[in-house]
Amino acid sequence: MSNQRPAAVAAQEIAKQALPSNRAHFRALFEDSGIGIGISDLDGRIIDVNDALAGMLGTRVSELLGHNLHEVMCPPRAPEIASLHAELIRGERDQYRVEQPHFRKRGTVLWTNVTVSLIRDEAGEPQYQLTVVEDVTQQHLLHERLRYQATHDPLTGLGNRTLFFKQLAEAIEGPSSCTRIGLCYIDLDGFKAVNDSLGHEAGDRLLTVVTERFSRCLANPHQRIARMGGDEFVALVFEPAGMAEVLELAQRCHGALATPIPIDGNELFVTASIGVLECATSAMTAAELVQAAHITLCLAKARGGNCWAVYDAETNARQITRFSLATRLPAALEDGEFFLDYQPLVSLGDGRLEGVEALIRWHHPHHGILSPDQFIALAEETGLIVPIGRWVLEQSCRQIRDWQLTFPDSAPKVNVNLSVRQARSPGLVNDVVRILKETDVDPASLCLELTESALLETDDRALTTLHELASIGISLTLDDFGTGYSNFSYLRRLPVHGLKIDRSFVVGLQDPDRPDPTDEKIVAGLVSLAHALGATVTVEGVETVVQAERLRALGCDTAQGWYFAKPSAPESISEILARGGRAR
Repeated sequence: MSNQRPAAVAAQEIAKQALPSNRAHFRALFEDSGIGIGISDLDGRIIDVNDALAGMLGTRVSELLGHNLHEVMCPPRAPEIASLHAELIRGERDQYRVEQPHFRKRGTVLWTNVTVSLIRDEAGEPQYQLTVVEDVTQQHLLHERLRYQATHDPLTGLGNRTLFFKQLAEAIEGPSSCTRIGLCYIDLDGFKAVNDSLGHEAGDRLLTVVTERFSRCLANPHQRIARMGGDEFVALVFEPAGMAEVLELAQRCHGALATPIPIDGNELFVTASIGVLECATSAMTAAELVQAAHITLCLAKARGGNCWAVYDAETNARQITRFSLATRLPAALEDGEFFLDYQPLVSLGDGRLEGVEALIRWHHPHHGILSPDQFIALAEETGLIVPIGRWVLEQSCRQIRDWQLTFPDSAPKVNVNLSVRQARSPGLVNDVVRILKETDVDPASLCLELTESALLETDDRALTTLHELASIGISLTLDDFGTGYSNFSYLRRLPVHGLKIDRSFVVGLQDPDRPDPTDEKIVAGLVSLAHALGATVTVEGVETVVQAERLRALGCDTAQGWYFAKPSAPESISEILARGGRAR
């Protein structure tokens, strides 16, 4: 169905006025009209037509008279048009409009907007049929061209992302939907380097050749390929014969790039990473299918590229959770979803509270309370660790000030973890100085912890930053000591005030009768080294009184672990301080 244009409406009015019988006047009105007009009786036999309609149909007026106009216009008639026409003849409707093609004798196709109206006599009885025909071939071709451009990639001629999702949605939910579907999500390795070194024109020519090769990999009409954008392609397999067919297609696409591609006198060796998925269409939505295939592609990329990876539901679920957390991180900071727990650092000599470690938690709206190991690595990757770390410093210093006001003689020092990105941040020293000033906290009340492995990644700028922090009175502790490969001479250059021995060396000290002698020797050696450097020693992961006693005997200064206290809210630390600062 389509709406009439003004010219068609005007022609219809002219025809109505020309009826019932003034043929001379009828001819005068119709001959100059560019709109095709025909009048037929109720059986469809043509009574009169104008030259415009005869010209559209590629014939003469005399050859049309007496013929059935509707059979001439659209043989064979579509069932839906026949139904509309029957309603018109029965007087159940006065008009109907359709867009339809007419296949002319010379092989061309005429696209028309056809309006058929019922003309009644003065008594209201049906008398004639009036057909107004408008040539819309050019508009139709333009519409088809625009539709093609909207659904196809102009460079490669492949279906684009829009068409791909349309085909995928129809395969899942359409009237002739599939029961199973296969996807190969393909990404060219190192394509950006081609654009950067040879230019975008060379990159476009490369994509054209790659498209030709991928297209030759399609084995049957049930396999399609689309360009998703950039250097990403997706091959779609309808009703695959199991994973084997989808893998075969992935292997063919991978192998299609084995031969170098000549571009501007250069032999370009191109490889691809591919994520392969095959499953029931009822298993996931179209968006979920594409996401799963793309995540699988990322796994292939993570393996070094030039390979394919097969979808695994468990891995996919983990990656989706990971991506959702990474996406949520910025809003979590803005919405106040982070909070701090504090774990006591206890003197092994008298059991008194020496300090506390600030540990960030995330109260996620869907996943509940998340510990740092579930999101800190993501924050590092995205760079959000810098603003998150700044927030931890601000909250920790505010808490220090609260404890100092409430317990002026026993307020603990607070240890705050420092990431490599933070250490490399040019604004770290200014941030720390500002926060200390705003919260009115003495720098000596703050200790920054940096892991040994992270310390190995620091550069000269980060080392300079650490020395600047130490120079204003902030202490520095090396966390997880003993797990990395620190150069001892390198350690001597650092302003290290404390070393934390990793919990992995404490496990062997649990048995009261048979402690692990190797662990005892390692701990003794690390304690000796730390004290030689003028640093105190804290041991992590202390869970039993036996461990605590052995570590005290080995010369460790402080300890933290569940034997003394689990990480908890600031109020729990306040309770310890209120009873004299003894953790146990």
